[in-house]
Amino acid sequence: MNQYETVIVLTPLLSEEVAKEALAKYKAVLVDNGAEIVQEDNWGLRKLAYPIEKKSNGFFSLTEYKSSGELIAKLELELKRDERVLRFLTIRLDKHAIAYNEKKRSGAFNKKTKEVAA
Repeated sequence: MNQYETVIVLTPLLSEEVAKEALAKYKAVLVDNGAEIVQEDNWGLRKLAYPIEKKSNGFFSLTEYKSSGELIAKLELELKRDERVLRFLTIRLDKHAIAYNEKKRSGAFNKKTKEVAA
């Protein structure tokens, strides 16, 4: 079982509730197929680096999970079929990225900056 990270950008024309519904749908696809959710982080409405389909904003969400490789194909097929999704990116995390994410979640980086600032 590998660990993956998927970033999804939804169209800004959706309301906050509809965006959360869409993200819940994709979380259900993961969980129903045996994935273990490690972390979910909704970044909310953000400005895009460049316009996509004449839109300059989008709802961003990052999900980190453990699953088999076959599930990625199912998830990406669902994402491609949904008109609400502007872009998505799924990456497999190596051991260094997993360690980095665990440190970030534990707040180890914040502790170091506080000690240096003091």
